[in-house]
Amino acid sequence: MRSGAKVAIVGGVFAVVVGGVGYGAYNVLGGLNGGGGDGTDSRSAAAEVKTGPVTKAEIDDTSKKFLTAWASGDASVASQLTNNPAEAEPALTGYRESAHVTGAVITPGEAAGTKVPYTVKATVSFGGRTKPWSYASELTVVRGLTTGRPLIDWAPTVIHPQLTAGASLKTGEASTPSIEAVDRNGKVLTKEKYPSLGSILDALREKYGEKAGGTAGIETWIENADAEGPNKTLLTLTTGKPGTLQTTLDANAQAAAEVAVKKFSQASVVAVRPSTGAIRAIANNPATGFNAAMQGKQAPGSTMKIVTAALLIEKGLASANQKIECPPDAMYMGRTFKNLDGFSIPDGTLTTSFARSCNTAFIKLIDDTKDDAALAKEARDVFGIGLDWQTGVVSFDGSVPEATGGEAAAQYIGQGTVQMNALNMASITATAKSGTFHQPVLVDRSLDGRTLATASRSLSPSASQQITNMMRQTASWGTGRAAMASVGGDKGAKTGSAEVDGQATSNSWFTGFSNDLAAAAVVQSGGHGGDAAGPVVAAVLRAGS
Repeated sequence: MRSGAKVAIVGGVFAVVVGGVGYGAYNVLGGLNGGGGDGTDSRSAAAEVKTGPVTKAEIDDTSKKFLTAWASGDASVASQLTNNPAEAEPALTGYRESAHVTGAVITPGEAAGTKVPYTVKATVSFGGRTKPWSYASELTVVRGLTTGRPLIDWAPTVIHPQLTAGASLKTGEASTPSIEAVDRNGKVLTKEKYPSLGSILDALREKYGEKAGGTAGIETWIENADAEGPNKTLLTLTTGKPGTLQTTLDANAQAAAEVAVKKFSQASVVAVRPSTGAIRAIANNPATGFNAAMQGKQAPGSTMKIVTAALLIEKGLASANQKIECPPDAMYMGRTFKNLDGFSIPDGTLTTSFARSCNTAFIKLIDDTKDDAALAKEARDVFGIGLDWQTGVVSFDGSVPEATGGEAAAQYIGQGTVQMNALNMASITATAKSGTFHQPVLVDRSLDGRTLATASRSLSPSASQQITNMMRQTASWGTGRAAMASVGGDKGAKTGSAEVDGQATSNSWFTGFSNDLAAAAVVQSGGHGGDAAGPVVAAVLRAGS
């Protein structure tokens, strides 16, 4: 499509606004029969159905007609130019009737293949309030399967890039008052300054907006298809009065986390205070969409050895200074496990195997537990994994299902069916440091009286001391040394890498503590734990400890 052409509705009257090279026509809707979508059109049965890729001329013509019909408010005509009129028409109708868009200028850009980008400059009016609204999106032109006509490949993102299936655009008085979220010291937290908090702030508003004491304003929002999910505000016509919501976050730690994860295409990090469970930072890259830091489900690799070591120490099967065999490989129930690059540790101890992340040392002790479910019990009863955490927003609280044979062995080194995220691993480190599980929280339970998860017992003082010391050794001379070199205070760490089917490079995991702050991070396809996830954790610990 030629650049510079604008399709507009001004004051309810259709017009074509020409800038540069225009379409050269006023009545561009003339001649559309409005029938069929991707069904039967008005040509004769004998007419040949066109096949093959859509041409540039077809892309230009079809996208022009669609954007013109949409901008003029003719949802019926616009929907018939798509391959799914049944879904397109109510969505396009809702743009005017539910979102209350009273004017729109749509400016297409140059087509890139079958995709046509465009910008929308709209006017939204409700309750005597009017405000401009601008955004960009794109459409794709495809050939109809049955008619052969060039058609818009319908998707909700055609209307707005953040609109998903089943969701809808609405304008009106907000269902919940807005909030002004603040960190533990009263510093205001915004989506603009801390992008990773976008979906979290939306969720906090949905749940605690009324409790925070604010009054609702007039907004345009995406109403989630899932009644349990938060709505997403796109435009604020009037702000109302935001209620102040105190969170446990720390603005300094959050800022450091935001910067740290941006160094990788896919990364997440969480920081937790061991003595209380207060969440100090949550960050993801990409920052929009799925909150992987709190809802992800992945094998955590050798960071899981914190729980495994606790189990072995509490059962009296090993101790930090006890000599433990660490051969290059080990077999359990017909399954062979190896160390990275086949290394071994002659005359090593549990501490050296932990600090250098020896897999085989832990595998060889499985038989001595005499209980395939032992690791699952330790994770649940001591570290609180799988106990329905109530953080204040939706979160996944980890999973270590009971397993047997080679699958149980894989769990000991954080592979197989173990599923964790950065929040879970930060909490595991916090529990090891403090000796007692404190369920992570983002807002104080007094706000809504929710019941927090509690583990059935604390870690034995001896096990807590030994694990913490082993983590100190890992940070001092083990696999976490380089990453933790810049971190001060009483510090410890554990590295991990998790092999994932179909990935050429393993995921990088790292968890550590400094004084009364624990943090954990995962970087997709980051390789060794100390190389990618390690610096992310270190940056947060430096800022927040």
